[in-house]
Amino acid sequence: MNWIASLQATLPELVLSVGALALMLVSAWGGQASTRAVSWTSVAVLIGAGVALAGPASYAGVVFDGLYRADAFAAFSKVLIYVAAAVSIVIAPRFFARGDGDSLHPEYPVLILLSAAGMGMMVSAGDLLTLYVGLELQSLAAYVLASFMRRDQRSAEAGLKYFVLGALASGILLYGISLVYGFSGTTLFTDIAVAYGAGKSVGLTFGLVFVFAGLAFKMSAVPFHMWTPDVYEGAPTPVTTFFASAPKVAAVALGVRVAIEAMGPAIGEWRQIVIFASLASIIFGAVAAIGQKNVKRLLAYSSINNVGFLLVGLAAGTQEGVSSVLVYLTIYVAMTLGGFLIVLQMRDAEGNPVETIDSLSGMSETRPGLAAAMAVFMFSLAGIPPLLGFFAKLAVFQAAVNAGLFPLAVVGFVASVIGAYYYLRIVKVMYFDSPAPAFQRSNAMVEYVLITVLALFISPVGWFALKPLGVATMAAAKALF
Repeated sequence: MNWIASLQATLPELVLSVGALALMLVSAWGGQASTRAVSWTSVAVLIGAGVALAGPASYAGVVFDGLYRADAFAAFSKVLIYVAAAVSIVIAPRFFARGDGDSLHPEYPVLILLSAAGMGMMVSAGDLLTLYVGLELQSLAAYVLASFMRRDQRSAEAGLKYFVLGALASGILLYGISLVYGFSGTTLFTDIAVAYGAGKSVGLTFGLVFVFAGLAFKMSAVPFHMWTPDVYEGAPTPVTTFFASAPKVAAVALGVRVAIEAMGPAIGEWRQIVIFASLASIIFGAVAAIGQKNVKRLLAYSSINNVGFLLVGLAAGTQEGVSSVLVYLTIYVAMTLGGFLIVLQMRDAEGNPVETIDSLSGMSETRPGLAAAMAVFMFSLAGIPPLLGFFAKLAVFQAAVNAGLFPLAVVGFVASVIGAYYYLRIVKVMYFDSPAPAFQRSNAMVEYVLITVLALFISPVGWFALKPLGVATMAAAKALF
């Protein structure tokens, strides 16, 4: 394939990269006054990258001699990433408009664009070097975003913790990559699969373990989850919204591609790791969230819990399993964005953010609309029918059963009952506890529209999307096989 066709296949990343660099110059020249224009232009750039996915070049297959893969799996993942990134940009201005010195700067949307470009490289990686470059581009932007509120001690601490632990995880991943390269003689996924299929090798097995350990950190799967609660709580809420959605999609999609394409013949080895991480994440995420008093920390443990369910689908190692992971990711992104949009509405009479669960007391009386939307998101995260969260869990459990992993599905189902407790506790606080002081009302119409759309998608209205979603995810999964 010639260079022009290869560049056309990478058009979404080119749009994001050129857009980010151009907007960085605008930010430097325009200063603080350019923030609004840069933010909305960044959203337009993300839309442009999404439109670029519609062309035939985005399904061209292997380009740049195997370094990059333009296929349906990558395209589906990128759509989720771009949607989450756009929402994270749109909801930021009102949060930062507090007059405490930490106002929104035009660098914020630029960093998200650069992070999105890195995530695009991650989900399209066909080579370990492409994987690492994309992952580092995403991570470097994320470290800055976590500490974006420079005058806030919690934000600075979150950024430092994320950086230190992220650097450690990157080192583990890079060591695993070096082992795989050393014992296979290649960094291309297709050739690595040949090496794994040729017979057992202690070096390749160790490399597999280290690679999955590094990827587990990016997913925030147990036992590499330690950064998640502190970073989610300390980072600005729009940044936490971003961390809980777009990078999660990229990390899980990258893990799926590495497991299926690069290490598919070694399924017996990596399946054990995935099953352990799955069950540990489901159980730990459910139990650790029970005693939380901060909503953002609770949602952090919820994300750990949900990664466990995603890994159930990956453990199946089948096309149906990969499809169930994509279905779960789609519904998870909607539930997570909705939950954090509600958290953004939690402000006291002076307009200061409130994050305690107790502040939700009696919200059904003071803000009935918000309480109803929050209840929908919580019931869906708990997996209660007829909301789409139930169908997401059903999809991964069914894929596990069909792959012969019946015990994993049973344990996962039983553990999901534990997780339902803390979701239902929030509903109980909103509807049955004495009312706390009402949250400040805002005129953030964009946020209200997003909450409404996401709540409707999660509700039985979303049933109409299940069949086309199933078709799209199965086509995306087929690209890996």
